[in-house]
Amino acid sequence: MTPTKTTYSPADVEAKWYQRWQEQGFFKASANPKKTPYTVVIPPPNVTGVLHMGHMLNNTIQDVLVRRARMQGKEACWVPGTDHASIATEAKVVALLKEQGIEKKDLTREAFLEHAFAWKDKYGGIILEQLKQLGASCDWDRTRFTMEPKLTEAVLRVFVNLYRKGLIYRGVRMVNWDPLGGTAISDEEVIPKDVVAKMYYLNYEVVGQPGRFLTVATSRPETIMADVAVAVNPTDGRYADLAGQRVRIPLLGRDVPVIQDEYVLTDFGTGALKVTPAHDLNDYNLGQKHNLPTIDILNDNGTLNEKAELYVGQDRFAARRNIVKDLEAAGLLVKTEEYASIVQTSERTKAVIEPKLSMQWFLKMEHMAKPALEVVENDTVRLHPAKFKNTYRAWMENVRDWCISRQLWWGQQIPAYYLPDGSFVVALSAAEALELAREQSGNAALQISDLRQDEDVLDTWFSSWLWPISVFDGFEDPDNADVNYFYPTNDLVTGPDILFFWVARMIMAGLEFRQEVPFRNVYLTGIVRDTQGRKMSKQLGNSPDPLDLIQQFGADGVRTGMLFSAPAGNDLLYDEKLVEQGRNFANKLWNAFRLVKGWAPDAALPFGHDKPVAWFGARLAAATAEIDDHFEKFRISDALLAVYKLVWDDFCAYYLEMVKPAYQQPIDAETLRHTTAYFETLLKLLHPFMPFITEELWHELAARGPREYVTVAHWPKPTPPATSALLLSDMDKVLAVVAGIRAVRNQKNLGPHKPLALVIKTDEPALFTAYAGVLRKLGNLETLDFADAGPAGAVSFVQGSSEFFIPLEGQIDVAAERARLEKELAYAQGFRESVQKKLGNEKFAANAKPDVLERERQKLADAEAKIGALEQALQGL
Repeated sequence: MTPTKTTYSPADVEAKWYQRWQEQGFFKASANPKKTPYTVVIPPPNVTGVLHMGHMLNNTIQDVLVRRARMQGKEACWVPGTDHASIATEAKVVALLKEQGIEKKDLTREAFLEHAFAWKDKYGGIILEQLKQLGASCDWDRTRFTMEPKLTEAVLRVFVNLYRKGLIYRGVRMVNWDPLGGTAISDEEVIPKDVVAKMYYLNYEVVGQPGRFLTVATSRPETIMADVAVAVNPTDGRYADLAGQRVRIPLLGRDVPVIQDEYVLTDFGTGALKVTPAHDLNDYNLGQKHNLPTIDILNDNGTLNEKAELYVGQDRFAARRNIVKDLEAAGLLVKTEEYASIVQTSERTKAVIEPKLSMQWFLKMEHMAKPALEVVENDTVRLHPAKFKNTYRAWMENVRDWCISRQLWWGQQIPAYYLPDGSFVVALSAAEALELAREQSGNAALQISDLRQDEDVLDTWFSSWLWPISVFDGFEDPDNADVNYFYPTNDLVTGPDILFFWVARMIMAGLEFRQEVPFRNVYLTGIVRDTQGRKMSKQLGNSPDPLDLIQQFGADGVRTGMLFSAPAGNDLLYDEKLVEQGRNFANKLWNAFRLVKGWAPDAALPFGHDKPVAWFGARLAAATAEIDDHFEKFRISDALLAVYKLVWDDFCAYYLEMVKPAYQQPIDAETLRHTTAYFETLLKLLHPFMPFITEELWHELAARGPREYVTVAHWPKPTPPATSALLLSDMDKVLAVVAGIRAVRNQKNLGPHKPLALVIKTDEPALFTAYAGVLRKLGNLETLDFADAGPAGAVSFVQGSSEFFIPLEGQIDVAAERARLEKELAYAQGFRESVQKKLGNEKFAANAKPDVLERERQKLADAEAKIGALEQALQGL
C-alpha cells in the first residue's frame, strides 16, 4: 500500500503481514531459560465450530495479552487446539449419515468412528483457520486436539490413576438424561428454561371405598404408570384416615399404597403427591427412604416402554396429550391449570431432560474441591473481576460427584473391561486388563476375547480439564522441558458460564497431578449481546458473521470495536457503530501517518517546537504508565481507550497541529525526528490491539532490518521528563484556552479559518508568553496581547484565574452575551457556595487529608477569581 491512499485498505495488508509473521517464526515458542515464560492455552473451541462473536471477543483479548507479553521480551506461548465435543460432534455425524441413508445402529463402533474421523479431518479445525484472519498469534505448530492419541492416552492414564485411588466408582444413580443425545449429562450441562406449564388434577380412587377419590396434582400425567405410592403429610388432617390405605392409579387400575412423609407440602397442589421414583430425583429419595420399588417406563429415546402398559412406543409428549384426552373421557381429570414453571434442557441438543436411574461412572469431587476453593479464596488464582469469587465459592461448597460417563461412541472409551462373570478391571490397555482379569478371577485361561470393554465414553470435560498439562505432554512425560517451563500457565481468558465446567476442574486437575495451580489469573469475559440485550445466536438471527465484519471493516477495526465497551465480567452490547469507530480509528492513524510522511525536513531550520515536543514526551510517558496499570489490573478495555485518546486527541488533534509546518513548507529536522520517534512509540502501544495497520505503518515509517518488526519490538517503558508534571499542567491550561477560543467560534458562528485577536488578563503572563506560539497556531490568532482590562465589545471567557477577551465589536449580540455571562456567573457563585459549605464543615476540615483540603481551597480561590472576572466582563458590556 502507498501512503498516498486517502483511506486505509485492510484487505491490502492483513494476509501479507500474517504470512510474514509466520514465515519469520515470531509466534513460535520454546523453553528458554534466559527468558521469562508467558503462557496462554486457548479455551479449545468445538471441532464442529465456526467463529462467532463470543470467540471474537475472547480470542481478541487473548491475542492482546500475548502480543504485549511478546513485546515485553517474554517467551510468549499461545497454545491453540480444538475439543472433540462428544455430544455435538456425534449429533452432526449421525445427521450427516442419515442424509446418506445410513443409521448409526446399523454400523459397528469402528465403522462409525471411521465416518466421524473422516468428518473431523474434512471440517474440523475450520475455526482455527478463521482465527488467523482475526490476527491470533498462536504457535500453530503446537496445535492440539483432545482426541489425538497422546491426549487420549493422558485421559486414560488419569482415569486409571483416579480409579486406583478410589476416587472413581461405578453405580446406579439418578442422572440427567438427554433423550435426543441418548446420553447422560452432568448437572452443569443442564440449562433451565422458563415456560408456561400445565398442572393436571387427577382422581385416584380409594380402594375399598367406591366413589371416594384422592386428588393428586401433577405436571407429568404420562408418568402415572410408573407410580408406586401416593404420599401425604402426617400432619395433614384431610388425609389422616388414608394412612396405610391404597389408591388405584387412573386408567391403569393398579393399586399403590398411601404413605406419610414430612417432605410433602400441605399448601402445594392438593397436598397429595404421586411418587414416581424412576422419573424424579426427589421421588427417588422418597422411594429409597420408604423401600418402594422402582418402575422405569421410558426408553432411552424418550418413548414409553412395555412397563408402561399403555401408550407403549409413543413419545413422552405424545403420550401426555393422549393420556389427558383419555383421563378426561373417563371422568378422572378434575381440572387443568396453567402456571409458570422451569424445565431443564440439554445445553447441546436443547431437549427436555429426563431424570433417569442409570448405571454410570462417577468421580468423587469433595476430595478435589476443597483445595481448589482454597487457592481462589487466597488469590493464588485471581478471578477478574473478583465478584465471581462468590459464584465460585457457592459451586465449590455444594459440589456433587461428577457423572463422567456418556452413552456415545465419539470420545475416549472408558478403560474398564468386564469379565464373563460381570466383574470388571480397569486398565490402560487390553493386554494389561487381561493380566489383571486373570489375577482377579484366578482363571489363567482367560483370553482378551473373553473380556468386553465398557461401551461408554468419557465426558468431553474429562479431557479438557487436563488441557493445561496435556498440551505439554505432562502426563506422558511429567518431567519434560516444555511442561517444566511453560506450566503453570499465566492467564486464562474464558466465559463465566464455564467457571465450574472447566475452570474449577482444571484447578482441581492441576493440584491433583502437578501440585500446582494451572494458571495465575482468570479473565472472565461477558456475553456479546445485541442492542436489545439478547444473547447473540444463529437461532435468533441477531449475530453478524465475524468474517463478514472483518471483510467489511478490517480485523483491526473489529478487534478494537469489540473491546471499546467490553470490561471484564460485563456483557458487551454489540453495535455495529463500535466496529465503524474501530475502522475510523484505523483511518485516523493512517492519515496521521500520511501527514507526517509528507513533511520535508530542512536541516538549516532551528528547532522551533521545544514546548510541544517536551509536552507530548511527558504526555506519552504518563499515558504509557496508565496503560501498564490497566493491563496489570486486567482492564483491557480501559487500556485500549487510554491509547485511543492518546492517539486521537493528544497526538492527532493537538500535537500534530502544533508542530505541522505551513502548507508546502519544510519542517525543522529535530521536530521531525521527535515526531517520528513518538509515532513509533504509539505504534508499539497500539500493536497488541491493532496488529495489522501498526505493522504496515511501522515498515512505511522507516527502513527496517529483516527481523525488525513491530510485533517483536520492545514494549515502551514510561520515562517521564523531570519536569513532566509542570509540562502537563501548563499545557492543560493552554489547551483549555484553545478550547475556550473554539467555543467562542462555535457560539458566534465564526469559521476556523477566520483569524482572531486575543487579549489576556492574567497573573501568569510568563506561561502564556512561553506558549504564545501554540495559542496562535491552535487558536488561529493574528494577535495575542496582555492587558489589565478587556477591550470594549469583546467576548470573554474565564479559565482558572485568567480572563480572555476576543474583540468582536459590532459582531456580537450584547443582550445574548450578557445572558450568557449571567448564566455562567450564577453557576460559578453556586459552585463557590458548595465549596464554602464543605470547608466550613468542622468534621470535614478535621478529618480530610492536607492535600484534599488544599485542593478544596484552590477550588475556592479559582471560583472567586472567575466570579470577579465575570462581574467585570458584565460591567464592560
